[in-house]
Order: sequence, then C-alpha cells, then structure tokens
Amino acid sequence: MLLYTGVLFAGPLTAQHLPRYTTGWWDVAVLAGGAAIAGAGAIARPPVAACAPCDPADLSAIDRGVIAWHSGFARGASDVLVLGVAGGAVLAATWKIPAARARGDAVVLASALTWTAAATEWIKVAVHRRRPALYRGGAPDAATVIDNRKSFPSGHTAIAFSAATAYTTMAVRQRLPHARRNALLLYGGAVLVGTLRVAGGKHFPTDVVAGAALGSAVGWLTARLHPVTP
Repeated sequence: MLLYTGVLFAGPLTAQHLPRYTTGWWDVAVLAGGAAIAGAGAIARPPVAACAPCDPADLSAIDRGVIAWHSGFARGASDVLVLGVAGGAVLAATWKIPAARARGDAVVLASALTWTAAATEWIKVAVHRRRPALYRGGAPDAATVIDNRKSFPSGHTAIAFSAATAYTTMAVRQRLPHARRNALLLYGGAVLVGTLRVAGGKHFPTDVVAGAALGSAVGWLTARLHPVTP
C-alpha cells in the first residue's frame, strides 16, 4: 500500500517507458472459461438449510447485531453501485488512453471481474452459509430460496474490490491519469457497496470482509500476472 501511495502521487512517465498489457485469442478462452465456471457455480445447489429460523447464538457478536437490518433501498442501491464501481474502473483505465493500451486494460479488468465471480460463486456453494434472512421472521419461506444459503462471501463486495484493486494496480504500473483520485473514488464506492449489503440484510459483516479480501486478491493477481509488453 505504501508503494501504491508513493507511485500514485508521483509524476507521469513517458508512454514508451510504461508496460502495456498484451491481448490475444487466449484472452477469449480465459474469459469464456471463467464465465462458464461462474455460471455453473451460480446454478449449483448447496445443501438444504438445517434450520429455519436459525439460532442467532451461533453467530459472532458482530454478525448477530445486524440480523434485523433489511433495507430494501440499501439492497437496490448496492446493485446499482456495484455496477458503477465496475464501470467506473473500466472508464478510468481506458479514458483518453491509446487504443492498444486501453484494450489491454479493459481485458485485464474483465478477467479480474470474471474470475472473482467464479471464485465467489464456488466458495458460496462450498461454505453454504445461511443469509441473515434465515435468522429473522419468515425464515421457513426464506429457506426454500437457494440463494439464501449462499451468504459467504459477499459477491457484490468482491466484485467492487476486485475492480478497484485491479485498476489501482494498473494505475501504479502505467501511471494512468488522475490515478490517485480515481483509486480513492473506487475504493470508497467498494466500501459503500459492502456497507449497503449489510444494511440491506443480504450479508453479515464477516461476509463483506471476506468478499473484500477475495476481490482484492484476485484483482491484484490478475493485474500483476497478465502478460505485458515493456
């Protein structure tokens, strides 16, 4: 993070000294494979909930304190904001950038988001954690919804942090314009996405923290490991 901060505050370098992400047909295979894995995870059925309603005493204190939260406005706002963060990252990484460089940046972001979704969906199935809805009134009806057994980690939060981290990593490597401002806005939006998911009653705080960690890891790895041209 200190390295990121130092580079984001540094002056611009000439374009010929900056790495450019390469693109090719293999990117299509990577993206298609990630999308297929994510789709399979999205329709996978976790085990049936063992309780409805479930006992809040099984939860940690921090998670137990948010069971009653279920704002419809917060849920809707989180859906819109996660798209805004992802779209904002793409726009920030490609705006007024030479076409070849912009294309590479867009592919890296697409890969980060796709594989974040793939990892998130299958972790949800493997962990099959119950959402807050199964601890509130109406739990028997909520238990019939497959998605209510896929609480951990928060997918919205993972996507938002993946976009913010992939962008920031690219901004560090390429000295993208307005990088400091854009990174702050994207991370601020990602934090707000996680907050809204908890306020909307879709996730526990620990789901959000795990989603932030997962998304940040995948976003960073994708932007660091993707091939570049010096």
